[in-house]
Amino acid sequence: MTLEELFSIKIDKPDGKIRIKSKEKWDAVAKPIDGLGSFEAMISHMAEIQRKTCPDIEKKAIIIMCADNGVFEEGVSQTNQKVTRDVAELMGQKKSSVGTMAKGYPLDFFVYDVGINCEDTPSGVIAAKVRKGTSNFVKGPAMTLDECLLAITTGTLAVKNRSRDGYGIIATGEMGIGNTTTSTALLCALMGLNPAGVTGRGAGLSDSGLKKKAEVVQKGLELHRGDKKNSKIVTKEEAIDALMRLGGFDIAGLTGVFIGGALYHVPIVVDGLISAVAGLLAERLVPGSSDYMIPSHMGREKGMEIVLGELSLKPVIHADLALGEGTGAIMLFPMLDMAMSLYLNGTEFNDTVIEQYERFDR
Repeated sequence: MTLEELFSIKIDKPDGKIRIKSKEKWDAVAKPIDGLGSFEAMISHMAEIQRKTCPDIEKKAIIIMCADNGVFEEGVSQTNQKVTRDVAELMGQKKSSVGTMAKGYPLDFFVYDVGINCEDTPSGVIAAKVRKGTSNFVKGPAMTLDECLLAITTGTLAVKNRSRDGYGIIATGEMGIGNTTTSTALLCALMGLNPAGVTGRGAGLSDSGLKKKAEVVQKGLELHRGDKKNSKIVTKEEAIDALMRLGGFDIAGLTGVFIGGALYHVPIVVDGLISAVAGLLAERLVPGSSDYMIPSHMGREKGMEIVLGELSLKPVIHADLALGEGTGAIMLFPMLDMAMSLYLNGTEFNDTVIEQYERFDR
């Protein structure tokens, strides 16, 4: 995908008429109006995304982007880069945290190596390496424009292939030592924020480590944004430049996943901060992408509330999660299954002697 092709993408709005029909179907079920709250809204949203009154989410996938980040050199993590490959290998075997949690659940895994700092690609992982990790963003741009576009294209094609194979909903996940630093830097650049207020502890930093991490993000913003470091990014050109300079291949890949969801009418589930920042980038690069996103949880990282608010997404899980890998995103799936069970099979007022509730907020 070229830059011109990326910027020329136009996204169709979800089908609002289908959403209305879906709400009518919900209201016909023998229960109070909006009794399942946000879950009713999610099902109706998935219906308008898929253009089906009864959305099909039986076949589910998770797409996980794995990559290393050069800013690791600045001591922003308590672990080393070898962990990225080790965890990716476990992911390929479904033995990492997210794989173990999904054991016995009908969920298919698609783990991508878009930039792990190793010569090979672990077994069970899809080889799509752009480069063996990005460069250190406090010393220069993290990647070239061509590398950035290649990673985005990888994500977009991943969704195209899953859509072709009949997957009705896709969760997002990632693995990459240092990627809470890159995602925080991007969030600060996109929103014009002070790193001191939004930098989190990631996988578990001490107070001194947290202070250093915020300083590293600030240094990167000063190098790449200069006088604009406190200004919100609104143009496509500035957004792609920020991703290229401050991001990671994992974030760029997930940005493509969110764009792909909008292109191929597949609901994409947002996970934690890294995933959410990729979603915000997708919306900046291809306006309308956020209409195809489904929120899962309010993660522990400080920037989560800001980025989800900017995307107008309201998560349903509030459990102080900070594990990553897509674990929060897949926790939403069983709850959606339960809501879909009532939506598709619930007893309707017409089959009872109970008088149907009337909706007053049409």
